[in-house]
Amino acid sequence: MPETAEGSCSIMSRFTLPRDIYYGENAIGELKNLKGYKRAIIVTGGSSMKKGGFLQKVEAVLKENGLQVELFEGVEPDPSIETVFRGAEAMRKFEPDVIVAIGGGSPIDAAKAMWVFYEYPEKTFDDIKDPFTMPKLRTKAIFVAIPSTSGTASEVTAFSVITDYSTNIKYPLADFEITPDIAILDTDIPQTMPEKLTAHTGMDALTHAIEAYVATARSDFSDPLALKAISDIYDCLVDSYHGDKEARGKMHIAQCLAGMAFSNALLGIAHSLAHKTGAVFDIPHGCCNAILLPSVIQYNSRVCMDRYADIAKAIGLPGATDKQLTDALVESIKELNRKLDIKQSYKENGVSEELINQNIEKIAENAVKDPCTASNPREIDVENMKKVLLCAYNGEDVTF
Repeated sequence: MPETAEGSCSIMSRFTLPRDIYYGENAIGELKNLKGYKRAIIVTGGSSMKKGGFLQKVEAVLKENGLQVELFEGVEPDPSIETVFRGAEAMRKFEPDVIVAIGGGSPIDAAKAMWVFYEYPEKTFDDIKDPFTMPKLRTKAIFVAIPSTSGTASEVTAFSVITDYSTNIKYPLADFEITPDIAILDTDIPQTMPEKLTAHTGMDALTHAIEAYVATARSDFSDPLALKAISDIYDCLVDSYHGDKEARGKMHIAQCLAGMAFSNALLGIAHSLAHKTGAVFDIPHGCCNAILLPSVIQYNSRVCMDRYADIAKAIGLPGATDKQLTDALVESIKELNRKLDIKQSYKENGVSEELINQNIEKIAENAVKDPCTASNPREIDVENMKKVLLCAYNGEDVTF
C-alpha cells in the first residue's frame, strides 16, 4: 500500500494478482502458451533445479516454442544487491522480452529486482527501496515465476526481499509493478524439497496467512484466501514434512493462497523482525517466523483477539471465549513447531546472549522502520519491539 506523508499505511481499494496461474502436475509444460516472444532469460539459484531436471525442462519448452534462451544461474539464498545488478546487466546485454525465474523465493525475488534495473538502468537501489516507488514496468519484458518451494509465494506477490550485506539489512521491496504476469505452480517440483526446508517454508506460509488475516489492509478479498490457506496448511504441513506426495502438492497450492492474501493485505511485525534478525543471526527466514509468530500473536491480541479467535475456530481449536481460542492458537503453533523439529526460541536455535545484546537496539530500530510494521494491527515502538524480540529469544510469553 502507498504510504501517507506521515509514514502510516493508507488504505487503497485494490486487489492485484498475476494474470494467469497454471497449476498441477507437469504445469511447466504450460509455458507453451507464451506466444509472440523472441528471447527468454531464465534466472535460477543453485543446482537443485538442474539436478531435478526442471531447469532443462523449462529451457526445452521455451526453445520448442521458438524462443532464444539464456541462463543466469547462481543466485544465492539471500540475494544481494550486487547479484541483482549483475543480473540486470546480463539482461541488458541479452535483451529478453520474457524473464523466467525458477527456484525458491530467492531467485524469484532477485529476478524481480533485476527486472526493474533492466528496464531502468539509470535507477539506483535507493530509488526503489521505499514501498511503492517503482517505475512502470513491462516496457521491455514480462515476468514468469515458477516456485520450487512451498512458502514464500513470491510467484504471486508484489514483494522482493534483497539483502544489503554491507549493513546486514534485508530490504522488502514492495510494489504491484513487480507482481509476476504468470505463475506456474508445478506440483512435481516441491516433491524434491528436504525436510528442514519443507518445515521452514511451510511456517513462513502460515505466518503469511495469519498476518494477512489481521493486517490493517485486509479486505473481503484477502480474508477468505488467508483462512483457506491456514486451514490447508494445518491439514497438510506435517504430512508434507514427512514426504507425503499428495500433501506436498496441497502445500504448494496453500502457500500460494497465503501469498495472494498477504500481497494485498500486507503483513506485520513477525516479518519485520524476521527480516532484521535473519541476516544478523544467520537463521533461515521461515525458522525466524516460526519462532516469532506466537510472541507476535500475544502482542497483537490486545487489539485484534477476535480475529485470532476466528482463525482458531476455522481450524477447529477448542475455546469458549476469544481469549481461550487465541491461547489455543498460540499453543497449536508451538505444537506444530515441535512436530516439525523447530526449536521455539532464538536461544534454543543457538543465538548467544552476547550476540543479541550487541544487536538488539539496531534490530528493533530497523524492524520499526520495516515496511511490514506499518500494516501491523497494533502500533509498536522501539522499546516494545525489543520486548517482543526478547520474549521470542527466551521463549517467554508476551504479557504487555
